[in-house]
Amino acid sequence: MKPYCIPQLAKPYTDYDMIQKHTDLPPFSDGRGHLLYIFLNHGSSVKGSTGELYTLVTALIQLGLDTHEVIDRSNDRRGGDPMRSRQLKVLAGDYFSSWFYHLLAKSDQIEMVGILSKAIADFNVLKANLYVKMRGIRLSAEQYLRHMVQLNMRLFLSFTPMIENSLVELWEKLLTEFSQCETVAIELQRCDNLENASNGYCYWKMLESATEEERKQLQDQNLDQKDWKMLKMKYKCDSLLTDKLHQSIQSIQGLLQSVKDESLLRELEIALDRILLQMKVSGQAAVEG
Repeated sequence: MKPYCIPQLAKPYTDYDMIQKHTDLPPFSDGRGHLLYIFLNHGSSVKGSTGELYTLVTALIQLGLDTHEVIDRSNDRRGGDPMRSRQLKVLAGDYFSSWFYHLLAKSDQIEMVGILSKAIADFNVLKANLYVKMRGIRLSAEQYLRHMVQLNMRLFLSFTPMIENSLVELWEKLLTEFSQCETVAIELQRCDNLENASNGYCYWKMLESATEEERKQLQDQNLDQKDWKMLKMKYKCDSLLTDKLHQSIQSIQGLLQSVKDESLLRELEIALDRILLQMKVSGQAAVEG
């Protein structure tokens, strides 16, 4: 199996000076992409360059969806014109997503265009349902996180029918945990800044336990950065998220212990090491966390 190099393959489609200069983009779905690449090459009829193509286009679609997702809550650190940054996010999201059709059609993978198009439609329905609950303040922090993990899994679950039956359960469990890791890592980064944190995990966690005065401040967005940090500390939001990250890493490590195929195990361990490195969390810290 060729080494995983999807982030490098994606660079020609994502690295544009105008976008990088004027706006920040969400993280690349590296953990989920790596996992998909492994299972397509080890446990399906999809092999070689086709598995690489499927993983690449899925990652580009996910980046496009995630780019649109951050538009309304973005506090772009680059400064400059906020409207330009917002417009570029809209255009960049559309641009990234459009590549999936072009690349698949070019390779005569028309059936996969339909499969991923349905997944995008399902993603948008799930997202709309989540927004309805948000507007009605009918959401706990745990419910919010589960919804976000489901959203982040949706595109990748499209490939489950292609996975060998004996590996489907392992694939789905690992995908859940990798998605949880990446979702929690995003939430940890997001909650650092008040303007980005609106309607994120920390926001919903605070609403659950806040005093009446604090709830009013949160809902009216009548807080400054100092107030926000104090509430985060009071309700231990960072600790709760870090614990969840450690729990998912432990779950992944436990799942890998059941893998008998040495080649598959080796690839999965590389994927785990990669995600640990990216999140700056060591395996030992996860065990002790």
